[in-house]
Formats: sequence, C-alpha cells, structure tokens
Amino acid sequence: MKVFLVLFSLSLACFAATPEGYRIETIETPQNVFFHIAGLDITKDGSIYCCTRYGDVWILKKGVWSKFASGLQEPCGLVVDKDGSVIVTQKAEMTKLVDSDKDGQADLFLNLTNAFEFHNNYHEFNFGGVIDNDGNYIGTLNLAAGRNVPGLRISTMATEGGYRGWAYKVSPSGKFTPFASGLRSPAGVGKNNLGELFFTDNQGDFVPTSTLNHLEDGKFYGHPISLLDKPEFSAKKIENMSDEEFDKLRTLPVVWIPQEEVANSPGNPEWNATKGKFGPFDDQFFIGDQTRSNIFRVSLQKVGERYQGCVIDFMSGLQSGNIRLKFGPDGALWAGQTNRGWGSRGSKSFGLQKVVWDGTTVPFEIQDIKLISDGFKVTFTQALDSGSISKESIGMSQWWYKYSRAYGSPKIGLQLPKIDSLRLSKDGKVLTVKLPLQKEQVYCLDFREVISQHGKALQNYKAYYTLVNLIDE
Repeated sequence: MKVFLVLFSLSLACFAATPEGYRIETIETPQNVFFHIAGLDITKDGSIYCCTRYGDVWILKKGVWSKFASGLQEPCGLVVDKDGSVIVTQKAEMTKLVDSDKDGQADLFLNLTNAFEFHNNYHEFNFGGVIDNDGNYIGTLNLAAGRNVPGLRISTMATEGGYRGWAYKVSPSGKFTPFASGLRSPAGVGKNNLGELFFTDNQGDFVPTSTLNHLEDGKFYGHPISLLDKPEFSAKKIENMSDEEFDKLRTLPVVWIPQEEVANSPGNPEWNATKGKFGPFDDQFFIGDQTRSNIFRVSLQKVGERYQGCVIDFMSGLQSGNIRLKFGPDGALWAGQTNRGWGSRGSKSFGLQKVVWDGTTVPFEIQDIKLISDGFKVTFTQALDSGSISKESIGMSQWWYKYSRAYGSPKIGLQLPKIDSLRLSKDGKVLTVKLPLQKEQVYCLDFREVISQHGKALQNYKAYYTLVNLIDE
C-alpha cells in the first residue's frame, strides 16, 4: 500500500496555533484499519514502527505499509532494539517480537516478563517504549480503576497486587525489577540526552494536575495505592494514613502542567536532539496531549540537585489525540494519535501526522526560561521591541497545587506578584525579570503584550515555571 503526504489544513480548526515556519503533514494509514497508535518508534533508516491499541504492529518503509504482528492485547508502548527485535508493552506482559526467518513478519513472540500481573481490568495499561543506558527495557504500570482492595477506601484507583502503579525495568535476559512507586496513570516514558528517565502522569486523585517527573530508583511519586506492594505497608496502615503523611514521602514533579491551559492527558516526553533540524528548540522535551490535540515543550533546569523547569505550549490543531511523539532522523516530529477512551479536540478518531520545520524561518517564540537568584532570565527567538517592555505589559501570577485524595486541585494561594525591575540585553533577545521569589510555586509569565522588533506578537505567550528550589546567592 502506497502512502501519500497531505498538508493538513489548519483553517479547519479555529483553535489552531502553529509557529511560523512549521507545517503539519498527514500520513495516510492502512485502509479499513482502526489505526489508533499507542506506540511509536523510528529507526535510523527512517522506517516507522507503530503499535495500535487494537493489537497490531505495522511498519512504514519507503512509503509502503506492512503488518509486522497482530494479536497483541492493547499494546501501549513500542521500541525497536539494536538487533531489530521489537519490544512491545502489552497489557499482560512485555513481549519481544522477532522476525527470525526475515520475511517481514514476526514469527517469535517471546515473553520477556509478566511478573507484574494482570487482572483484566480495562485500566491496567502497560506503557513503555524506552531502553535505558544499561540496555534494560523500561515500563510503567497504570493503576486499575473501579476495583478497590477490600477495606481500602482512600481512592477510586486500585490494585489487586502485582506492582500496579510502579515503574519497572527488564533486562535483556528477562529479569524483572520494580524500581519506583506512586505512579497513577503514567502514560508516557522518555529520556534526556544523558539517558536519565522521565515520565508523565495524568491528573486525578493524589495528582493535582498533570506532571512531568524525573524517574529515579526508590522514589515514591505520590499515589499511595502502589504502597501495597511494599512489605512494610498493609492495607490497614495505608487506610489510616493521612494525606499529609503521604505528602512527606513523595517526590515532587519536575514541572506541574496546568490543566486545560496546556494539557489534560500528556503522552511521552520526547527529547529534541536534532541539532537544529527542528528549529531553535534543541535540548528540550516535546510532549503531546491526547485530549487537547496539541504539542507543548518543557525546558529543564537543575537546581539544588534536582530538576525543575518551564512549560510552554508549541502547536495545536492536530487531527487527533497525540499520545506518542518521536523525532525522525531528518528532524521531523512524528505524532501517533488516538482519541479512543477519552476523546480529543481533533476531529479524527486516530491517525499519524508529522510536524516539519522549513529549515530557515525562525518563529517569534519564548525560547526558554531559566531561574536566577532574584528572578527569571527569559530568552526569545527574536529581538524584542523595547517599547513594548514594561512592568505593566508583562503579566505575572503564582500559585501551587494541593496534594490530596480529591480529584485534581484548583490553583492554591493565587497571587499577582509585582515585578521589581526589567533589563533587556543588547541584542534584544534576553529579558531579565526580577521579582521576589518563593519556593514551591508555579510562576506564570504572560507576554501577550510584548512584540518583536518586526512588530510580531507571540502565538504562545505564556510560560509556566515550576519553582521547587531557589538558587542560593
């Protein structure tokens, strides 16, 4: 089957925002197939590997689709290993698919592990798609829904045992090791240029708003149901613990992702290591959202031996929910899409699109924000019109989120801090914003009134910095 590239008309979506110089291309998927992509990888030769939630694995190579495997149980992660095997996280197990006779189809379905257990709950998703620096395959296990452990009434989420709400790794020989707990609905796993692991989690009880987290051995990320798999925690003990006690155990996220404003159901964090092939946003995470059909960026900063950083929207108006992102060798950003289960703003039920930069146009955008000891250093992709910069033209707000067993959280302690001073660099691209700072606050910087020296306004004019640690003077 031949594939055709079609420019997606952004005029069909009134909410669309596309940075100048970028375009969306729509890929024709196999005819009469429910192509709900839940796993995506791209090899060095540009071949596209997709797994669908209906249990198939497909390959797009040189414009032709072919089916590599079928019969899997709602796989939600896929990665191609260096030997050409395909590692899929399906609900009941992590599976290695091998084409031993080289006919283009998998003939060996090897169970790498099912040590985490599966109880046929619809919400027991198994996410993956990452190989760590030691060659281990990484997975994250969704909590179940609607079946509470007898006597455990603190959550509508549940486990019947077997490491629900955990991250795990599996060695190439199949050794299963759970290594972090407290996950709720960890729909996406990724890694940065150092090979450090990160995951997104979706808003719910004990997750006040969606998050990006640094995934580390031994850490607890806040949802207490997974503690049942630790011998020191019984159901009775967990039932009698307060939210404040759980709070003392948890690791705070790298960034809070404001609900509705940026994302509702974020997918995998995809690191931009394209070295300029995707424009002026190298060394940042790009994350798609399943509900809002958009893509946003996260820039990291290490302060006090932990990561924190800022969230900036990037592009909206894609055709369906963006659950899986992957950069190709040519620098294009591919989006595997589905609206199954929760719906999406995009009008299509499923699909495959890619975002392409024209290679020359630099859009007017907030490029990055970094914390300094007494404020923020904001870098723009183009020089600013100094006449549009004033304390009154820049909006500032700050808040935090309440950690509790309630579903989500409003903005707690919302304030409008006053800016002390502004300084624009000689080249007009770096704005230093000084103001009083507090720990454990989300700071929103709003530049909707700021224009470039060419008179252009920002399409994505808000940035959200999650400040956990201050910089010592």
